[in-house]
Amino acid sequence: MTEGFAADFGDFDGRVWLNCAHQGPLPTVAADEAREAVVWKTSPHELTTERFSAVPQRLREALGALLGVPADDVILGNSASYGMHLLANGLPLEAGDEVLLMQGDFPSNLLPWTGLEARGVGVRFLEPRDRMLQPDEVAQGIGPATRVLCLSWVHSFSGRVAQIEAIGRICRERGVRFVVNGSQAVGARPIDLSRSPVDALLGVGFKWLCGPYGTGYCWIRPELRETLRYNQRYWLSMQTADDLKGGSGKLEADRDVGARRYDVFGTANFFNFKTWAASIEYLLRQGIDRIAEHDRALVDRFVDGLDAAGYRSLAPRDPADRSTLVFFTNRDPQRNAEVYEHLRARGVDVAQRAGSLRAAPHLYNTPAQIDRALKALASL
Repeated sequence: MTEGFAADFGDFDGRVWLNCAHQGPLPTVAADEAREAVVWKTSPHELTTERFSAVPQRLREALGALLGVPADDVILGNSASYGMHLLANGLPLEAGDEVLLMQGDFPSNLLPWTGLEARGVGVRFLEPRDRMLQPDEVAQGIGPATRVLCLSWVHSFSGRVAQIEAIGRICRERGVRFVVNGSQAVGARPIDLSRSPVDALLGVGFKWLCGPYGTGYCWIRPELRETLRYNQRYWLSMQTADDLKGGSGKLEADRDVGARRYDVFGTANFFNFKTWAASIEYLLRQGIDRIAEHDRALVDRFVDGLDAAGYRSLAPRDPADRSTLVFFTNRDPQRNAEVYEHLRARGVDVAQRAGSLRAAPHLYNTPAQIDRALKALASL
């Protein structure tokens, strides 16, 4: 495993990991940071006040650079659901307002909003023509009471890509807030939120951002963030450990801390956040555009080889419309579970989703590994 970026990762025990949509592996530089975090906890005198402050700030700056926003506008979370619940429970939605969702979207995009029905907020599901809502469907679906549209950038159950620029412009013209779950896209696709008509973007850190499990982020456009009605005043967001030294006991709860006010509790999470920051910094050094080009070549190679291997690709025909999630099926879909086990036995890891098979390669994979997976498929 020496091609491209592969040398910066482990050897996966000789296996081919094509399931980044489930878990992305740590690069070795991040694994080194995780080991150092263990040393800090093994010898607690290493956990200085400076390190407690530096861990979340380093992560905030890495995420800001990744998303194209100021570091101080990044909210640190532990999942995509963290940011989704913050929005669903914090936006000033009243009885009679409406939230639009996509039928068949990932549950974390749906459940927080459906909980608002108890207070009179309407939730309406739009059925897409082909697994992902298109701009014209969104334009037709928006009604006079619509206040929010929530959508995945890349659909977990089909790999379809939302045209977030076009959809965002439609939402902006209609006065609708556009919330995007970037969990299956950010890290594999570039984005610049300073230019994008998106009002909130959130996601996880353990897939395409190659971080530990239990990591996530949320960005909310500052003017929208200021409208949140959400009672959260975590003391380490409002103050610092240095504020305790004087012993006055005086609270400064009204200090303006911006997006930090909504951080997940425990922001000096050195096991996860120190490690994740190193992963994002690694991705940034490689260049997200360069990573996206590498991933696109792997996806095209896999899709192009499926027919000869005896399988049917469910990915869009136009390579420009493909994501890094490739759904495919045996010509007899009833055999997909058998195919999954056949691949596992030959050291190739994919996923089973929605009755189909899903391959999800990322920068650490190589063309030779794609060929090995195709050969394993053909051998059945």
